[in-house]
Amino acid sequence: MSLQQRITDDMKTAMRAKDAERLGTIRMLMAAMKQKEVDERVTLDDAMIVGIVDKLIKQRKDAAQQYEAGNRQDLADKEKSEIVVLEAYLPQRLSADEVNAAVKAIVVELGASGPGDMGKVMGVVKQRLAGQADMGLVSAAVKTALAP
Repeated sequence: MSLQQRITDDMKTAMRAKDAERLGTIRMLMAAMKQKEVDERVTLDDAMIVGIVDKLIKQRKDAAQQYEAGNRQDLADKEKSEIVVLEAYLPQRLSADEVNAAVKAIVVELGASGPGDMGKVMGVVKQRLAGQADMGLVSAAVKTALAP
């Protein structure tokens, strides 16, 4: 079953269960997917959907931090509950050790050394680890691997 079909099925299940919070989050995801299809005139595959989900999760995390800084815990909790729903559509995440090992292997493969090669390394790492790891964690691992 494709990821898009799974999301559609989950939306139908949330409708039947009258789970308004989950339904709203899934509809927001489907709207973002449709927007990408229309804007870029493409049919989404699972990798593209994972990218959209990653982007939405990052937006929710940033918003939750802002709400907490503004003492709006109610809104921060809403954002965090949306993150939980969205994370169900991501593949299994790599651990920090697995990310560090993958980054070190890519650095060796590219022959990169020093902070000047960070862009080159990040480009390859993003392609290989898209949807499998948090890019903030990946960026930190690349900085560590390229440190003199």
